Amino acid sequence: MWINLLCLVYMANIVSAQYEDLYCGELNCYDLLGVTRDSNKAEISKAYRKLAGQWHPDRFREPAQKKEAETRFMRIAAGYEVLRDEESRKEYDYMMDHPEEYFANYYRYYKRRVAPQVDVRVVLLSLISIVSALQYYSAWYNFNQAIIYLASVPKYRIQALEIAKSKGLAINPKQKGVSKEQIRKLEEELVRNIIADMMDSNGGYEKPQVRSILWVQIVSSPLKIYTWTRFQADWIWRFCVLRQDYGDMEKEYLVRTNLKLSEKQWAALSDLEKDGYMSRELWVRENWEEYVKEEEERERIRHAESGRSKQERRWLKNSDNRMTFDENYDW
Repeated sequence: MWINLLCLVYMANIVSAQYEDLYCGELNCYDLLGVTRDSNKAEISKAYRKLAGQWHPDRFREPAQKKEAETRFMRIAAGYEVLRDEESRKEYDYMMDHPEEYFANYYRYYKRRVAPQVDVRVVLLSLISIVSALQYYSAWYNFNQAIIYLASVPKYRIQALEIAKSKGLAINPKQKGVSKEQIRKLEEELVRNIIADMMDSNGGYEKPQVRSILWVQIVSSPLKIYTWTRFQADWIWRFCVLRQDYGDMEKEYLVRTNLKLSEKQWAALSDLEKDGYMSRELWVRENWEEYVKEEEERERIRHAESGRSKQERRWLKNSDNRMTFDENYDW
């Protein structure tokens, strides 16, 4: 019984302290502004302007009076902020009518105080725009860095110059009126452009596209979901329910999917390579599993016969704790 009584006293103290802790301090907001719950916005604004002028800190010179005026002025401003807004005034009236719902009132009070003042939709749209811009810039930066690296590798540089020569794009080093430095820059630009076209056309490193950024992905996602769902439903109906035989396009799709190649990468393969895959009927599960085992065995043998692997075995055998690195080794 004593415990229950103490709890009731404690809760009563909390409720009585509620107005001091929340909103307007010792007085409720209506009494603080000298208005009633029936007062309209115009009356509340008029009362606020009067009290704000009366208790403005600049009207006081003594430090003690100035400090008291600042405290009173802040409470008046807080009370006006509560009563000027219909929604916050409604929550405040509810709190006055239901003081026993202390924790719920406390939650509503702090929810309003910490709630963002900016529209969440604006924040979200701005964030998506920033991410999209960074994504597009980063994609182009990485693409250009890859081109710069490949242009510095002799094997790819020579290959690019041969392609330029075959297309009649080679730079004549004996052009009149053109300095060696200009010729070097023109050749470098030509090599990079050819490497970029090779990377893009072969599907190994596609040029950054606007359709790949986040904004376009979000906007086009409904169409993509619809297309994917329709394709899956059509596939299940034709080949799982009706048990139809695969056509050439379906066979190529299954082989390409098993090989994890994009449409662009598949199109970049030679006809001989495509025929090699298709002749093995890799769309059949058993044939694909057999192909995977053969590739794993081939990779194991290649690794075992590579110069790097031989060097590692010699190192383990001799235990001389020396390891050298040579980029000419077949990794």
